[in-house]
Amino acid sequence: MGIDEKVEPIYKEVLDRNPGEVEFHQAVREVLESLGPVLVKHPEFADHKIIERICEPERQIIFRVPWVDDKGNVQINRGFRVEFNSALGPYKGGMRFHPSVYLGIIKFLGFEQIFKNALTGLPIGGGKGGSDFDPKGKSDAEVMRFCQSFMTELYRHIGEHTDVPAGDIGVGGREIGYLFGQYKRITNRWEAGVLTGKGLDWGGSLVRTEATGYGATFFVDEMLKVRNDSFEGKTCVVSGSGNVSIYTMEKIAQLGGKTVACSDSNGYIYDEKGIDIELVKQIKEIERRRIKVYANTYKHAKYISGGNIWEVPCQVAMPSATQNEINGKDAKELVKNGCIAVGEGANMPTTPEGVKVFLDANIAYGPGKAANAGGVATSALEMQQNACRDSWTFDYTEKRLQDIMRNIHSTCYETAEEYGAPGNYVTGANVAGFIKVANAMVAFGVI
Repeated sequence: MGIDEKVEPIYKEVLDRNPGEVEFHQAVREVLESLGPVLVKHPEFADHKIIERICEPERQIIFRVPWVDDKGNVQINRGFRVEFNSALGPYKGGMRFHPSVYLGIIKFLGFEQIFKNALTGLPIGGGKGGSDFDPKGKSDAEVMRFCQSFMTELYRHIGEHTDVPAGDIGVGGREIGYLFGQYKRITNRWEAGVLTGKGLDWGGSLVRTEATGYGATFFVDEMLKVRNDSFEGKTCVVSGSGNVSIYTMEKIAQLGGKTVACSDSNGYIYDEKGIDIELVKQIKEIERRRIKVYANTYKHAKYISGGNIWEVPCQVAMPSATQNEINGKDAKELVKNGCIAVGEGANMPTTPEGVKVFLDANIAYGPGKAANAGGVATSALEMQQNACRDSWTFDYTEKRLQDIMRNIHSTCYETAEEYGAPGNYVTGANVAGFIKVANAMVAFGVI
């Protein structure tokens, strides 16, 4: 799919203004490729320069994060918060702590977040943040000192009515706890709604831990339903072995499917009898060890060091690790091996070449901005509970999540049909999310 001639100059301007930010360029292009027909139907969006404005963050914050390691040495990292668009509500989006983080990664994630958050139907804008700090191999005390230093700068830019961060890669319950503690210490306010992903004992929401994985699985289930199919009896592959992957595998099992492979950055585990999810939880959530130790418990399971998990035959693939993990060759391999559905639990895990392969093969392909919206949707539900000093049951919150994911699927499906691309969830998600944000921006005038 190419960019419409009316939109091409806008994309060129994005490239010129943001040199070297390849992930951001990729995310912008993927959305802009869907917008030609929207400008025909809504010429007012062009008149108001909505696309140009939406591609430029409202605010970009970069700051130094000095901290002291356990040996007494001063370390320096870089922190980021990109507050991209607040047309629908306060900026909302996670923080990523990983050595690969730089401004282009944060902008790509924040740009995706605008449309993902719009699709939830909840009043939240789009933002993202993080640092090139690597929590792996660090002691709890080192992570705490880093988080306290990070929040010492970040606190002045966030608030429950302004910007509400959450977790992402490298930022789980431990990190959120340290960050919230420092925010409370500095501001002298118990402002639970300023961060989401909190512990259940201090303002967190049931289902938040499971939300992204459960939500992605619910979305794929809806895609299968419109094709008169289901997860029942399906062989599945889920990349990653962190939070999103674990709870994707858990919900797949509850819906009758079987996950046979999961991975980490060093390789993948293949268990033809089905991955033992409780063992993976023990290894990753409690022991914080590498996935290869799974094979120490189950001798029939195989650990493939440095292997490509997408070579494992499956009917449903759920990329849940990181961006651009499925390329064109991987996508062809999946299709050749009988894959009928792909649901993205990670952000932009498929390259443009891979996406084209999936769309050309007419498989059910759920892009991340739709399929993995369950995490931020449940974060917004956590914000609701915090605002009214309430706490909901697991079953009630999961039902809310399932309803939201069903509505996102319906919105994407129906929008794709309306814009002449039936079954194309990429078009549906991009157009539906964009129109909602654009209408708000037009209503607000030029700000």
